Amino acid sequence: MTQHDTTVADGLDAHLAFARRMDRIDGLAHCRRRFVGLDDTTVDADPDAPSIVYLDGNSLGRPTIASVERITEFLGTAWGTRLIRGWDDEWMQLPLTIGDALGRAALGAAPGQVYIGDSTTVTLYKLARAAVDSLPARSEIVLDTDNFPTDRYVLAGIAAERGLTLRWIESSTTAGVTVDQVRAVVGPQTALVVLSHVAYRSGFLADVPSITAAVHEAGALVLWDLCHSAGSVPVNLDLDGVDLAVGCSYKYLNGGPGAPAYGYVHAELQPDLSQPIQGWMGAADVFAMGPEYVPAAGIRRFMSGTPAIVGMLAMQDTIAMIDEVGIDAVRAKSVALTEFALELVDAWLAPLGVTVASPREHTHRGGHVTVNHPAMRQVTRILWEHDVIPDFRAPEGLRIGLSPLSTSFVETYQGVAAVRDVLRGILLGQAGLAPAAGESAGL
Repeated sequence: MTQHDTTVADGLDAHLAFARRMDRIDGLAHCRRRFVGLDDTTVDADPDAPSIVYLDGNSLGRPTIASVERITEFLGTAWGTRLIRGWDDEWMQLPLTIGDALGRAALGAAPGQVYIGDSTTVTLYKLARAAVDSLPARSEIVLDTDNFPTDRYVLAGIAAERGLTLRWIESSTTAGVTVDQVRAVVGPQTALVVLSHVAYRSGFLADVPSITAAVHEAGALVLWDLCHSAGSVPVNLDLDGVDLAVGCSYKYLNGGPGAPAYGYVHAELQPDLSQPIQGWMGAADVFAMGPEYVPAAGIRRFMSGTPAIVGMLAMQDTIAMIDEVGIDAVRAKSVALTEFALELVDAWLAPLGVTVASPREHTHRGGHVTVNHPAMRQVTRILWEHDVIPDFRAPEGLRIGLSPLSTSFVETYQGVAAVRDVLRGILLGQAGLAPAAGESAGL
């Protein structure tokens, strides 16, 4: 082995030793063992143990063991034996009960302001339309060029419906929107500003209180997309004076594929907003079946159709877990995981031409790290074939999503090592994994 190889191997040993030590002292390690497939502690102890290395919890979270049990019990008992009586037992109130729990544990929202409802897209449409309709004298919606496609598409549709103008903030794919950029575009014609708390591509963490204050100074409303922050980054909707917010439940909240989204409407705004999809669940008397729609008081008025009860079962267990350990502890581990990932990227991937597309300062970074290289689409495809699962975002970004409740430091080590090995193999003209002499493939 050459001197260079020895140095690299020593570095790998040091990183692995650090990862194992961090897992031993991790105050959230007991949470990891509550997820399906992770209840065997040997997965943490042995980096060579066969296991899926999952670096995509920021896109679809792992299921919890408790959720498997909850859903099984629901099918056999709550639905299986109570049948339609379940609506009176619990189901009718469940969207609001879970909403209050989510608000308390992860959103910084007092009771009566969060509901579980439709998909993110539909929830975004309803709240954004309600917002612009409440300010009919104003003609502009502000958004940024790198916001998630659903946000941009929905707002473009609303602008076309209502004859409004879109004002675009040019945002970098490696950063995000700043308060100075917002101040430069808002004005007397601004009705609504829609931004993401954590940018889906770069992981940039926006300054919610400062931006919200700037929007309010212009007399407009603000709607925050929390899809990539809730459950990983502390959110303080009430304290920051946020008007509206939406978010999905299948990322850090582990609600499962297609689980319903949630909406937040500040209590002071609720009487003044009329949501555009008037359905029977938002009516004042759900079972009156009257000839005219009369909206319910409070947050229920923002509901529309029959709640997706099965779809909202699983998120309860992660919400309870966050409530148990505290969102600040979740955030502390998130920061430690992303810092470790960046250290590995600098040591292993930067020499291969990889660049970091996420903020270096943890105060400006959410729960995932994005790294760029022209070969990352191919890298991701090969990794998936070997049960290492990050995700790819065009044009050349690989996202390393680290869910604090379910991701360990050893798993992070394994994942980044696998990225290194595959990328090295591609650069050497090989089709698969190509670890250097004396190095583990990290799989």
